[in-house]
Amino acid sequence: MNVPLALPYLHSPENNNLLILAGDIGGTKTNLGLYRSVNGSMQMVTNTSYHSKQFPTFTAIIHQFLLESASEKPHRISIGVAGPVLNNKVRTTNLAWELDAELLAAETGIGKVFLINDLEANAYGLAGLSDEDLITIHQVDERVEGNIAIIAPGTGLGQAGLFWDGKQYHPFATEGGHCDFSQQSDIDVALYNYLKIKHGHVSWEHVVAGPAIYSIYLFLRDVLKREEPHWLSVRLNADDPSAIISNTALQGISAICDETMKLFAGYLARESCNLVLKMKSTGGLYLGGGIPPKIIKYLLDEQFYTAYRKTDSAQTELVQSVPIYIITNPKTALIGSAYYGAFGKE
Repeated sequence: MNVPLALPYLHSPENNNLLILAGDIGGTKTNLGLYRSVNGSMQMVTNTSYHSKQFPTFTAIIHQFLLESASEKPHRISIGVAGPVLNNKVRTTNLAWELDAELLAAETGIGKVFLINDLEANAYGLAGLSDEDLITIHQVDERVEGNIAIIAPGTGLGQAGLFWDGKQYHPFATEGGHCDFSQQSDIDVALYNYLKIKHGHVSWEHVVAGPAIYSIYLFLRDVLKREEPHWLSVRLNADDPSAIISNTALQGISAICDETMKLFAGYLARESCNLVLKMKSTGGLYLGGGIPPKIIKYLLDEQFYTAYRKTDSAQTELVQSVPIYIITNPKTALIGSAYYGAFGKE
C-alpha cells in the first residue's frame, strides 16, 4: 500500500538513527515499543504489552519498560492516547490517568515527549503498513483521490481522518465516537431506550465498542426475551462476557450470540457510512482497533456492506466509490506513534 503522509522531517539527516519510545495507551492494555528511524522508515527494536489498570500511572509503566527492555536511553517519547489531547496534555477516556508531556519529560529525563490521540496514531501508522496488513471488504474499479477515514472499535470507539491536500495525507483526531446514536428501526429505538436508562446519554460508543457487545446481548435477552442457554449463562459469569459472546457467535453454536454480533456489525457499518459522508473519504475507509480483525466473518458478510451503503439515495454513488479495508496489524498505533515521534516534529 502507498499512503504518502505529511511527515515534514522524513528525509532530514538529523532525524535518522533516532531511538523512539513509542506507546499506544488503551483502556485495556498499553503497548510500548522501541523503534529506530532508518532512512525514512521505522525498525522495531523491542516491544511489550501491559495491562493498563494494573498500574497507578503511565509513568510507572515507562519506568518498568525502560528497566526491563531498554539497553540504551531513547531520544524521544511519542505516545498515542485514547482521549482528546489538548496543549500536549490528556486525561484518558477509559482510565484514571492524566498525562502531561512536560511532566513526563521531567520524570523520565527524556527531553522530547509528544502526545497524540490514539486514532491519530493509527492514521500515522498507515505509513508503516503493507498490503499483507489489510483485508479488503470492498474494492473499487477506479480509485478516487480524497480524504481517508478510520474507525476503530475496541474498549471505546475511536475515529480519525486523513486530509488529502493533493499530494500528501494529514492525519487528524476526532472524538466522533461520542456523538449521538441515531435510531432507524423499531429495534434501534428499543435499544436506545434500554441504553438511555443505563447511560443517560447514548453515543455510538455505546453500540459499537467492546462493552457494547454485552449491552446488546443483555438487551436481546432481557427486553426482546431471546433464549439464553444455561451453559452460556455460566460462561458469561466466569469470563469477559463480550469476548465470550463474539467467540460463541463465530463458532455458530448460539442464536442469541449470532444475533448480537449481526446487530453490532450493522451498527459499525452504519457509523462507518456516517464517517465517510462527513469526511467525504473517497480515499478509503479503514476499520482498525482490536475488534474488527476478530470478527472478520461478520464484516465480510454481505449484510455488512448492505448496511453500510444504506443511505440517502443522493449519496449512494459516493459511499460505493470508497474502498473499505480491515487493518489486521495490532501494532498500527504503535508504529504510527513512532513515525510521528521521529518525523512529525523537530
